[in-house]
Amino acid sequence: MTWTPASVAPPLKDYEAKHFLLEVEGKVATVTLNRPERKNPLTFDSYSELGAMFRAAANDEDIKAFVVTGAGGNFSSGGDVFEIIGPLVEMDTAGLMRFTKLTGELVKAMRACPQPIIAAIDGVCAGAGAIVAMASDIRYGTPDSKVLFLFNKVGLAGCDMGACAILPRIIGQGRASELLYTGRALRGEEAERWGFYNRLISGEEVLAEARSFAKDLASGPTFGNAMTKRMLQMEWAMSVDEAVEAEAVAQALCMTTEDFARAYRAFAAKKTPVFEGN
Repeated sequence: MTWTPASVAPPLKDYEAKHFLLEVEGKVATVTLNRPERKNPLTFDSYSELGAMFRAAANDEDIKAFVVTGAGGNFSSGGDVFEIIGPLVEMDTAGLMRFTKLTGELVKAMRACPQPIIAAIDGVCAGAGAIVAMASDIRYGTPDSKVLFLFNKVGLAGCDMGACAILPRIIGQGRASELLYTGRALRGEEAERWGFYNRLISGEEVLAEARSFAKDLASGPTFGNAMTKRMLQMEWAMSVDEAVEAEAVAQALCMTTEDFARAYRAFAAKKTPVFEGN
């Protein structure tokens, strides 16, 4: 799978995805993993195309938020057993390293793209699918969903695609350790109680609610939203003093935007501000 370099990539609204569905409505793009007969597994091609798309999204000025979901009542069953796991068994070390770097690139691309990503999760959300959910900024789930970081079930470590770095920051070290050591299912109500899900919503409404929230974010001060996401990422490796200093610079930059001035003028006029992202 190849993708035009991000600097010259076409707008996402004009792109026809080959290994997932991509739908653009207004300022929101919805990515749907679309192999429902297999519970939407990921393949070498879909890893590559998804990562490249999120990298290209950094240069798309029209898209302000993403929703990621799965077709047919499931989010994703993870890496395809026959299209990925089977070939991996036959690879040498160099080939395996190319694969693990490819999968990690997807997570890095999701975290680096400036747009917030909201995952709408129903049914099975396992392995690499659980990682895609984890790498999103916001997660909406259903009572019937099951999240499984099941790498140890296939004889591997839980340290896959950044799980040991990101998951503890979402649900805590002890809870993340339990999931990564056992591969057990984290079901809907528990996932919300542990903080993995931001909200628990019925299967019939979860995608619509995720899109509604994405639309709300897309109508906000999107330069500020992008800065928030960037600082949330950068400050993992900072001391508190460093973080305070970095946020002073980031917020000063936000104060130079027209959206900041719009908000002031609207407040003074007792109106609701209409943000334009600049």
